[in-house]
Amino acid sequence: MTQTTTARPTDRASGAVVPVLAFAGIVVAVMQTLLVPVVKDLPRLLDTSPSDATWVLTSTLLSGAVATPIMGRLGDLYGKRRMLVTSLAVMVAGALVSASTSDLLLMIAGRTLQGFAMGAIPLGIGLMRDLLPHERLGSAMALMSSSIGVGGGLALPAAALVAQHADWHTLYLGAAGLGALAIALTLLVVPESPVRAKGAFDLPGALGLSAGLVLFLLPVSKGGDWGWTTGTTLGLFGAAAAVLLLWGLMELRVPAPLVDLRTTARREVLLTNLASIMVGVSFFVVSLVLPQLLQLPAETGHGLGQSMVVAGLCVAPLGLTMMFTAPVYARLSARYGPKATLVLGLLIIAAGYGGGLGLMDAAWQTVVTSVVLGTGIGLAYSSLPALIIGAVPASETGAANGLNTLMRSIGTSVSSAVVGMVLADTADTVGGTEIPTLHGFRVSFLIATAAVAVGLLLALFLPGGRPSSRLRLRASSEEEAHPERAETALRGLPGRGRDTAGAPVPADGG
Repeated sequence: MTQTTTARPTDRASGAVVPVLAFAGIVVAVMQTLLVPVVKDLPRLLDTSPSDATWVLTSTLLSGAVATPIMGRLGDLYGKRRMLVTSLAVMVAGALVSASTSDLLLMIAGRTLQGFAMGAIPLGIGLMRDLLPHERLGSAMALMSSSIGVGGGLALPAAALVAQHADWHTLYLGAAGLGALAIALTLLVVPESPVRAKGAFDLPGALGLSAGLVLFLLPVSKGGDWGWTTGTTLGLFGAAAAVLLLWGLMELRVPAPLVDLRTTARREVLLTNLASIMVGVSFFVVSLVLPQLLQLPAETGHGLGQSMVVAGLCVAPLGLTMMFTAPVYARLSARYGPKATLVLGLLIIAAGYGGGLGLMDAAWQTVVTSVVLGTGIGLAYSSLPALIIGAVPASETGAANGLNTLMRSIGTSVSSAVVGMVLADTADTVGGTEIPTLHGFRVSFLIATAAVAVGLLLALFLPGGRPSSRLRLRASSEEEAHPERAETALRGLPGRGRDTAGAPVPADGG
């Protein structure tokens, strides 16, 4: 079984812990949108075919999906700060490889290493839970959870500016520099978490989950090129289902599994993870649609004719609004609970996409859409870690948040595939070039709205309403069978319980 060792951590955490961890999360998120300004030029820059060039993006997606739950579990076992620094170091190495080459295979290798940094976000959330006092935890976790959107939004205009005025390899040098700075700040400011899960690392479980994720995400990302009904695509989906089923059966028999499926199957955890997929879908649709709409020539009749840099600036409020939403979330969640803020966030996202259907005629209208969607996505993303942390033992924080981050990544991957297919099927061919249509953009927004509606339905079935002053941490199934062990796990910190956000509170409830 998995047990937890704890020590009183809050006295060691300085006021700089939150901004440093959030900065690390933003740096990691930058890697996801770093190549967006040059993605259409990759075949020429790498002297390869358009189909092969997409592996530069696909490799990062696959490695990030694999690394996120694995690094979370390693953090639970061996130290979350240690694994955070390791993730960032691998990212820096990958960025330096990509900065030094124009060879396709080496570029893919570098991008694969960069994807491993995605585990930094759940590790940061776990560190915050272990290190911060109750009054700081809500807004801190909200900011960390939103950092993936903040970094992605801010990276677009910055990367576009660099790509327009410098060699494109400079993008990777800048990313390596940011990663090195994040490592230095983490080592200087962030103490190691005293919370440890006891047990061995589940290597067979990690290999099984990795194989299943690759088999699933590979056809999701490449199905448009291969054909959705080809033997390769359908065969990989079938293999993914078989591998993940066998993996699940194996995990149920392991004393200390990579992912505790019994905990994951609990209603609050399962519904939160499923809702996370829907939020991931909704987040990525706007990131795909608005930059294309803004940069299409005005001669198309619906394009807004903006430069790459201006397009990035118009979408940047999406990330900025997510960042500024964190303290708002903390106040709302403290009063109404994370379930209520998730529902509110999803309602705002639905309003943003609904209104966005008619706000595609001017650049300023895309800014309005970005602000509204950023507010809703920020509230939704901020709610997810609090819901997860309130439902799992302290020893599983890293792995549980890693799985939740993976669910968001699956949502963005599915969104990319579906929206890409919609835009390709509705495109007009002009002079041998396919031009996305306004109809395709609107259908994409409708798909996002439908995903939000599903997410809202899932969120409404989450347990809990108004927050209570104390919420007992969940024990694992074996801890439930051994109350004397559960007492240790549920205590979290000596003499303390946990509130709905997973924060330590005094034993007397004060």
